[in-house]
Amino acid sequence: MRHSVILFIIAAFVLLIVSRLALATWQWSRVSKAGGLRPLLRGGLRIDTTQIAILIALPAVLSPFLAHLPAAATATGIWLQVCWILLGFLEVATPAFVMEYDTRPNRLFVEYLKHPREVSGMLWRGYKLELVGALVAVVALLAIGHALFGNPAVETRWAWWQMIVGGVVILAVLILAIRGTLGHRPINPSTVAYSNDGLLNTLALNSLYNVLYAIYSMKHEKSAAAVYGQMPSARMHEIVLSCAGLPHPPAIDTHPSVHDQTPSQTRSRPANIVIILEESLGAQYSAALGGNDYTPQLDALAKEGWTFTRAYATGTRSVRGLEAVTAGFLPTPAQAVLKLPAAQRGFFTLADVLGRHGYHSRFIYGGESHFDNMKGFFLGNGFDEIIDRPDFTNPAFVGTWGASDEDMFTQLDTHLRADHDRDRPSFTLAFSVSNHSPWEYPAGRITVEGNPATVENTVRYADWALGQFFERARQAPYWENTIFLVVADHDSRVFGDTLVPVRHFHIPAVILGGGVPVRRDENIISQIDLPPTLLSLAGVTCTHPMLGHDLTRSAPHRAIMQYENHYGYLKGDDLLVLLPDKDPVQFQYAMPEAFVPTPTNAALAEEALAHALWPSWAYREERYCVPADAKTA
Repeated sequence: MRHSVILFIIAAFVLLIVSRLALATWQWSRVSKAGGLRPLLRGGLRIDTTQIAILIALPAVLSPFLAHLPAAATATGIWLQVCWILLGFLEVATPAFVMEYDTRPNRLFVEYLKHPREVSGMLWRGYKLELVGALVAVVALLAIGHALFGNPAVETRWAWWQMIVGGVVILAVLILAIRGTLGHRPINPSTVAYSNDGLLNTLALNSLYNVLYAIYSMKHEKSAAAVYGQMPSARMHEIVLSCAGLPHPPAIDTHPSVHDQTPSQTRSRPANIVIILEESLGAQYSAALGGNDYTPQLDALAKEGWTFTRAYATGTRSVRGLEAVTAGFLPTPAQAVLKLPAAQRGFFTLADVLGRHGYHSRFIYGGESHFDNMKGFFLGNGFDEIIDRPDFTNPAFVGTWGASDEDMFTQLDTHLRADHDRDRPSFTLAFSVSNHSPWEYPAGRITVEGNPATVENTVRYADWALGQFFERARQAPYWENTIFLVVADHDSRVFGDTLVPVRHFHIPAVILGGGVPVRRDENIISQIDLPPTLLSLAGVTCTHPMLGHDLTRSAPHRAIMQYENHYGYLKGDDLLVLLPDKDPVQFQYAMPEAFVPTPTNAALAEEALAHALWPSWAYREERYCVPADAKTA
């Protein structure tokens, strides 16, 4: 039993070191740029020691007392084999995950397990070769694990005093190994972080550790204060409200961000509002934004409306974009509010406020709306209707993630025409699905270049479907009384050798439709500024808690980006980055991706921290809503 544990320790170290070396070789240009192998291997050794100590803790501590029992030896063999498979499988899965997300498996790896049908379909259709390779590797790991740990020997029983001394010594060694340090705080991922390149900081971990740490973090959701530090509550509110152009002290003490918004233009009747949220459509695909020429239809639309050339997403996942454009909510290091329990009822959304003004609100999605808890959040917070895959009749094409973009736009056009016939204002959130791996779309729509199943061709299809819809919409009776926002939820793949890869938060955003002036806006804005702007353009006078700017009146000249546990606050050409358990750092930023380290400006750091802390406070205290007794304009 003890010999099997020692053999497991040796084998696990070999496995993890070899895997890390292979990953480092693959990413050598980035590794060499950040100081070579030494910091990577040194940090990796510390994390691997902690991880292996956690896995062997129970059998190691019990071995002095139970190693002479056949049942204990058998149980130890089974446990060590399971641990070996977990370690090995996650290392095998790491390259594919890195290619998609530029990081080791993390909380996203765990979250996807909640949706086995969609994920298994995506993997089978888009990653057959990788799946076969993973299966072969797992079979090999099973064989190796069984050969090494499958038949642990029953050992000689120790004397009673040897059991006690041995148990105490082993326990002390394990505690030290698991803590990883003699310092005040135990080891964590930030302990071994050594580079501005987020991927390299995760290569210093191992994938099982990263996944288990993600699970731990998900079960113990930290507020931003636990990650970035604290600030007096009064000072936090003062800064945030001032930056939003709101009065301090606030009009309502208990709900400090709640305020009345008067539109910059009036209408004889409120306009329909349509948000078309494009999946994974970063600025890198738009020639008009300095990227590739894959979105000619969107670029043409930009010339017909109000286009924002410096719009930035708040995060790297769809739920983060959804909370920003539907609720105007700032990002946090916690999960997006669509998934958090206290936000499932009574949390502000555009649908909530528009419902008070007679609007009918709906969500149209070609996939299954239960994904990422979208259906539960939306129905609990003001949306009247959910139209998802089961409601699509005879769709032209159905892929892994649902009905194609053209089918979604058919639904959108149909419901907007029905709204016009009923003479009722409506708010519609239409979310596309086609631009997602494994890159599926109907044949015959676009001129395919190279391999059809690529992100480039899928972007072309998504753009084609968008253009087809607007050709119909311009001729439709609802056009003159509808405000459209076309915006991405996030970029398709966010990566880079910087603390916050700003260029991969750069997204297209265009507002057009009846009465929207043609304008090319080069101010820096965030997704959170778009909802209040839509309310203003639609002519809605209302009360809400959003902190974004009504861009018809003022521009914030700032963007807010949550990148894993890094918080980027871009103001002008100054980028302030908040880091977990570390001092903030600052850079001078220039497009597309130039960073020059500069001394940290204390005032800017305080401003960034206030914005990082405020949404955690608002969620925890359940203050992101309009109280029943507040004035509703």
